[in-house]
Amino acid sequence: MPTMNAQTMSLRALLFLGLWHTGRRSLASAPELQDQPKKIAVVGAGIGGTAAAYYLRQEFGASVKIDVFEPADVGGRLATVTIGDYEYETGGSAIHPLNLHMKHFIEKLGISSRKDVSSKMAIFDGKELTYEESDWFIVNFFRMLWRYGFSFLRMQMWVESILDKFMRIYQYQQYGYSFSSVERLLHAMGGDSFLTLMNQTLEEAMMGEGFSQVFLNDIVTPITRVNYGQSVRINGFVGAVSLAGADSGLWAVDGGNKRVCSGLLYHSKSELISARVTSISVKVRPSKKGATTSYYEVSYVGESGSAHSLYDIVIIATPLHQGKSDITFSGFSPPIPSHYPGHYHQTVSTLIHGMVNISYLGTTEPASEFTVSDVLTTEGCAIHSLSSLDPVHIPQGYKRPPASQTKVWKVFSQQPLSQEQLRDIFLSWDSVSETRWLAYPSYRPPQRKTPPFILHNRLYYLNAVEWAASAMEMSAISARNVALLAHHRWHQQVSKIDQEDLHTRLRVFPDLSS
Repeated sequence: MPTMNAQTMSLRALLFLGLWHTGRRSLASAPELQDQPKKIAVVGAGIGGTAAAYYLRQEFGASVKIDVFEPADVGGRLATVTIGDYEYETGGSAIHPLNLHMKHFIEKLGISSRKDVSSKMAIFDGKELTYEESDWFIVNFFRMLWRYGFSFLRMQMWVESILDKFMRIYQYQQYGYSFSSVERLLHAMGGDSFLTLMNQTLEEAMMGEGFSQVFLNDIVTPITRVNYGQSVRINGFVGAVSLAGADSGLWAVDGGNKRVCSGLLYHSKSELISARVTSISVKVRPSKKGATTSYYEVSYVGESGSAHSLYDIVIIATPLHQGKSDITFSGFSPPIPSHYPGHYHQTVSTLIHGMVNISYLGTTEPASEFTVSDVLTTEGCAIHSLSSLDPVHIPQGYKRPPASQTKVWKVFSQQPLSQEQLRDIFLSWDSVSETRWLAYPSYRPPQRKTPPFILHNRLYYLNAVEWAASAMEMSAISARNVALLAHHRWHQQVSKIDQEDLHTRLRVFPDLSS
């Protein structure tokens, strides 16, 4: 990444430090609040749902009962699989160094980041390796300079400028501000430029910045394919998030990223209900003050059969889209759809314990000397990527085996691998583990209006943010936003909702620890 200027560094340092000192900002800074909600439901125990439970506890205090519904494993799209003696990441795998919420979570939970194992990347066009990283930074720099001029450096600077605006969301959330829609949240971060990015393709955005089609095809497309399984025709905002995912310094959680979810759930003192939510309906009941009060009846099916419970607030932290959810909504006016427009893109993650066929990659290099760990591909290739996997816990003295030895590889593809494809890519294998993920939306701008955060008075939809970009940190940002939104709307603190330009009004930071 290009060197950050001192002003940027100081802003980030202040934001980062501030996150540690504001644990219970609302309850500590607000006057004593009356009539707290008694029961809150969170539907889904992935990173979004468990982070929402954590932040709801932070906002509403110890007395509220929080139930988290999850029919499968805690972690959602963060998951691992055991092969031989080790566990390997099969879901969301990389976290950016500037993902401040994820950093805060592991610090709060006392979890370590995974030991770093050096890696090298190559790009494959279906016939041969068109680019292969060297162990030497200066060699990589001059190779890129020779082929693409300063485009790679300019790309990093462009992504950096977007990240600088993105970082504003931590400042807003630091001071307890929330946003009623994805568009308002994006506008608060990056103004009209972020909304423009959402409604044009990454290709259009980058060509408008002067990048060549050759650079987009050769370098940018492989990055969007490995991160989102899609081409440079995804929206420009998620495209920038994807390119940020190619930065150095990416990290993961020791023992698997899903540990963050179980840790947040435990820390939130929520009750995990192993059940599938089938419907949510609005119920009106008389209150002790004489007026009527509305509640949400959550119906669900678990091992012990069907049941239902009433809640003051409900947070939906699972996608309300075809193939992802079958929750029905009744009694709402205007009606709430069971499925929003658009669909989730299938990515198949296949873990193979075997010996890779180096000649498939069109290289004559001996397998014993082939030390590339991540092979990205250009458009038209049958697979999106081929990566050598390390265990989620790196043992003492671990060294990644060379390609001449049997080890675990991960292949991303849109469709399941056929036996013929396996035989092409691998000389031999003894186990194959396939996971079919509807992992992220199909990003095809111009994007129709994103789904709302607010579905009804006290019914919120966390996963709306995925239609801007799907990533662990985006879910964490959305979790904090809906927790703040739920808190402020419950207590009618409208001055804390949809306020902008904090970054100019708060240019001189007060003591963040107060």
